[in-house]
Amino acid sequence: MKAKYFLIAIIFIGQFGFAQDPNFHVYLSFGQSNMEGHAKFEAQDTLVNERFQVLQSVDCPELGREAGKWYPAVPPLSRCDTCLTPTDYFGRTLVQNLPEDIKVGVINVAVGGSKIELFDKDNYKEYVSSAPHWMVPAINKYNGNPYGHLVDLARKAQEKGVIKGILLHQGESNTGGEEWPEKVKAVYNNLLRDLNLNAEDVPLLAGEMVSEEQGGKCASMNSILARLPEKIPNAHIISSKGCEAVNDGLHFSAAGYRELGERYGRKMLSLL
Repeated sequence: MKAKYFLIAIIFIGQFGFAQDPNFHVYLSFGQSNMEGHAKFEAQDTLVNERFQVLQSVDCPELGREAGKWYPAVPPLSRCDTCLTPTDYFGRTLVQNLPEDIKVGVINVAVGGSKIELFDKDNYKEYVSSAPHWMVPAINKYNGNPYGHLVDLARKAQEKGVIKGILLHQGESNTGGEEWPEKVKAVYNNLLRDLNLNAEDVPLLAGEMVSEEQGGKCASMNSILARLPEKIPNAHIISSKGCEAVNDGLHFSAAGYRELGERYGRKMLSLL
């Protein structure tokens, strides 16, 4: 009889996730090129506390990494040839300030140049069918469906830890789109439903585009992004003011990514 109840308990744990380690905090990050990583990482960026982990999103044999396995979060975090992202210093900021028994895991799925429509669960195929040819290889790395790929990885992560938040950096390709906050809300709500998450427990942190003072070509999008909390009560805007950018007016420098990532991290620490 005891064996029967033990078996039932194992099944129950497997189905409902009560074997999750509450001290393993997992964060999803997605977006376009600034979340993918644009600035080359430097030697200082390769030193990482092993409490900060990445769930590898694609196979990278040249890096000795396999998709779906956890590794120390040394960049690149998105794909094999991507660069430094805000997620790098988001995670570092958390592990530096959280108790020693807390581990932080991240999942990064991002495609440079993509609109938010790429992460539309129901209509992404329409967007992919008309995507520029240079974007298609990156999309295909995520099995042609970045949203679905993110969800699959997130479910795998839930076998080990607890999803505590979602990071977004996207908007340059939707600049001027007044409907952008509503579209982000749809993506966020789909993630909550597909991963059985509660909105009050899982904040959305959304970073601003390169600021006007840094010559940001899409800085006007920040006023639209500022309205996101009207659609998602648990959304929080991460300021890019003072974060160094490069000359293209679209991307941050390595120093800018470090600062922006720390700001994501400090905001999350205030919410935990």
